[in-house]
Amino acid sequence: MYAADACAVKSGLSSLALMEAAGTAVAEHVHRNWPAARVAVLCGPGNNGGDGFVAARHLSSYGHDVRLALLGSPEALRADVRHMATLWHGGIAGAELSVLDNVDVVVDALFGAGLSRPLEGVGAQLVRALNQRHVPVIAVDVPSGLSGDLGRPLGEDCVRATLTVTFFRKKPAHVLMPGRLLCGETYVCDIGISQDALRSSTSHLWENSPRQWLRHMPWPDPLGHKYGRGHSVVVSGPAHATGAARLAARAALRVGSGLVSIASPTDAVLVNAAAVTAIMVKPFEGVEGLTQLLRDQRLNAVAIGPGCGVGESTRALVAAVRQSGAASVLDADALTSFTAAPEALYSAVDENAVLTPHEGEFERVFPGLLEKSATRIDAARTAARMAGCTVILKGPDSVIAAPDGRAVVNTNAPPWLATAGSGDVLSGLVVGLLAQGMKPFGAACCAVWLHGQAARRFGLGLIAEDLPEQIPAVLGDLRRRVDEQNGAHDRTVRPVS
Repeated sequence: MYAADACAVKSGLSSLALMEAAGTAVAEHVHRNWPAARVAVLCGPGNNGGDGFVAARHLSSYGHDVRLALLGSPEALRADVRHMATLWHGGIAGAELSVLDNVDVVVDALFGAGLSRPLEGVGAQLVRALNQRHVPVIAVDVPSGLSGDLGRPLGEDCVRATLTVTFFRKKPAHVLMPGRLLCGETYVCDIGISQDALRSSTSHLWENSPRQWLRHMPWPDPLGHKYGRGHSVVVSGPAHATGAARLAARAALRVGSGLVSIASPTDAVLVNAAAVTAIMVKPFEGVEGLTQLLRDQRLNAVAIGPGCGVGESTRALVAAVRQSGAASVLDADALTSFTAAPEALYSAVDENAVLTPHEGEFERVFPGLLEKSATRIDAARTAARMAGCTVILKGPDSVIAAPDGRAVVNTNAPPWLATAGSGDVLSGLVVGLLAQGMKPFGAACCAVWLHGQAARRFGLGLIAEDLPEQIPAVLGDLRRRVDEQNGAHDRTVRPVS
């Protein structure tokens, strides 16, 4: 954002114009949502406070009763902020707690995304008092006390916003937990910064959405057939641990894989066969059996790990999967089995693999990395580079990272997605998309988004078995979006004459 601001100023847009546009956007959001509210605007000493002065001026012109409080001395304001303060013709109160009395809405313009140290003194007291009030809070850029880069509070005190108005692009604080919760609903406003500002960006960081991968979705071809849509294989565990593989297999089938097979140890064949219909069961015995099975090059994508058990035998099965040349997804036990030798995992995988660890599994195969990294984004990126493959660091803010540094943060996963077996379904979605020819990073991003959207569509009470059954409706919504973008022809059925 510093670079974007500098680019805008270099192109002829003044810093004052940027501040005016930002404050105006905040005022419009307040007025739209609370048209007759009494408003307290809390301004800090920096540019965030300047946005607050602008917002106060416009809110007053809209007819709001506005009370403005400044943290610090008017004489110490920076040049742009001082200019905006001179345009404000109302009173300027000190940052006393009484400024919060008898107001309907509070605008938090104390500190922005560039805050680098915890709140203290009067500022911390004001934020503490604000959080105890039952009034809506609109944060400017980010809630005060929240680090824009880290996505977490810098100290004990941080504003809990109802909604946040930010500018040009979201920051990590708006997508990473717990920052995303503290921001409330986040709105991104255009303040005149040109898209050219992105051309020199090296962040390679996005919020997950269909815009990143929809053009690569493997939609069925009207002249196609099931053999052209790939053949996914999910490696099952022993007879007492087969459910995870079946969840993954059903998800792969639902997401469009032309054929799906469960590679089943011989002792589990009857259990698996009795529980599936459209999914095939292919028996194998040990590493040699799996190696022989995967020599069939039509079996082009394999998921291994769910329910397989932890130990040397699973490590050997992983090696067999990787030596087959098939695209692969390693999850659960396929990761934990490498706890004692993470480097062996890195050697086994390549750019045609996807690892899907939750934080516990991540710690086992990338020991100490989460703790050493500033954010989950940094941790996932480093892990992807170390392993040389795509990594999905699962969680309420799942991060998908590629070895080349690209990273995506997913934000559509509801809390009820945290249920037994949901990770197995995710593995199945990834392998099903890989089987259809999607590249690993795109397949991972798409699968994580579909996973979250399916959970949102079902709602509370979700169990893992429900997830695959929501996928057709989610895919249908995406297909309609594609048709609308492409200006699909009238599909009205007419009689043949």
